[in-house]
Amino acid sequence: MTDLDLCYMTASDALQRYRDGSLSPLEATKAQLDRLDAVEPKINAFMTRDHETALSEAKASQERWAAGSPAGPLDGITVTIKDLIPMKDRPLRNGTATSDDTPCDVDAPTVARLREAGCVFLGKTTSPEYGWKGITDGPLFGFTRNPWNLAHSPGGSSGGAAASLAAGIGHLALGNDGGGSVRIPCSYSGLYGLKPTFGRVPNHPREGLFCMTSTEGPMTRSVADAALMLNTLALPDAQDWYALPHDDRDWRDTMGGGVADLKIAYAPGLGGAVVDDEVRALTDTAAQVFAELGAVVDDPGPIFEPLEGPMTPHWLAGFAAILRSIPTDKHDLLDPRFRAVASRGLSVTTEELLASIVHRDRLGTRLNQFHQEWDLLLMPTLPTAAPLVDTPYHSQGLHRWDHATPFTVPFNLTGQPGASIPCGLTRGGLPVGLQIVAAKYREDLILRASQAYEDAMPPSWPNDRVEAALGETVPPAAERYGEPVAE
Repeated sequence: MTDLDLCYMTASDALQRYRDGSLSPLEATKAQLDRLDAVEPKINAFMTRDHETALSEAKASQERWAAGSPAGPLDGITVTIKDLIPMKDRPLRNGTATSDDTPCDVDAPTVARLREAGCVFLGKTTSPEYGWKGITDGPLFGFTRNPWNLAHSPGGSSGGAAASLAAGIGHLALGNDGGGSVRIPCSYSGLYGLKPTFGRVPNHPREGLFCMTSTEGPMTRSVADAALMLNTLALPDAQDWYALPHDDRDWRDTMGGGVADLKIAYAPGLGGAVVDDEVRALTDTAAQVFAELGAVVDDPGPIFEPLEGPMTPHWLAGFAAILRSIPTDKHDLLDPRFRAVASRGLSVTTEELLASIVHRDRLGTRLNQFHQEWDLLLMPTLPTAAPLVDTPYHSQGLHRWDHATPFTVPFNLTGQPGASIPCGLTRGGLPVGLQIVAAKYREDLILRASQAYEDAMPPSWPNDRVEAALGETVPPAAERYGEPVAE
């Protein structure tokens, strides 16, 4: 087995090898840290990393396995943590130059559960400022790049998590998703990403308008690893008063059974979205796979109207609240496009915000009724493959942003679970994802359908295209912060 094979081994396979003694956590960690050193100059995926601590954690895990007493279900499994998620003794930069290197005093609930389960932490990964957009760059750290093609973005806002995982760094990655930030980068980077039902995964602190739409979730290279990680992430924590009652199922037990008894809606034009022809062809084929596996797959007709107009005050007000929390003498340190969009939110009225909340409630009711008839809803995760790394999001207000992510945002608003699963490559070799959505609380159906699809269309890691791309010279980016590209 090569070091590259070790880097791309699934968590499930690594655990089996730890049990039978054919692999140690220290061997796996060393291979991935070497990989990190080799490719990080190309992909720029990490905010902070600490090899010494990771090796110490791996050595302690190895000793526990040798003694037959692993700390928990993920002992020795390597993981990365998104910058926006608090982690003890590591800075919480929120992707912004307005922050500093002060270490956090406590772990977020998800990080605490991963630590208790025995994980080895490789570092914290990049995010745009406050997770504000679907690509990953910012004045603090520059541009994070897609291992499939260094000229393109891995997506965002959990872009560093996706780039590192696709490059073979970490068995698992922890991201969070307030408008698609787990599913977007997984689609662009050829990974599996699950946004659980709102409240399934305890979170703290929950502050601000976006706390009602955001959840943390697993990013992995296999469906089984996502189920495995969800078992740990969804453990109870009393700090989150939004948290659902704990479901003590092993989520891996929900993956079997196939899709033959399911009624599945395929809606590639959901909410009036316009999809790239190549993406549409790939997701059409993926939907047909479900039909060939025995599911009833059909067009459900229109489900809801475009959300851009009625929901714009919600997003603007949330960004404005973030802007107000930053001292005005630091505003010049912000991404100029984030500052421009957030500034628009300063004028949102109470009436406009309440109208958005009412619209969100109606959307939730509509989708709840929809799932009385349909078990699952399929669509492209995104209308296009990965954009160029220096794509200037939000340069024309929110219009461009909403049109870039029309399929992910609705299910943050409704709190439903959704997953992105790889469904092929464009002619240019960029990954495309299919989104699988279920009613609230039905992650079991998503995992079941995802596993059936993965069995029929298995992913391939390591990947020759990624290795070829990582061997190329990093191309220049067109944008320098403070000098936005004119459009």
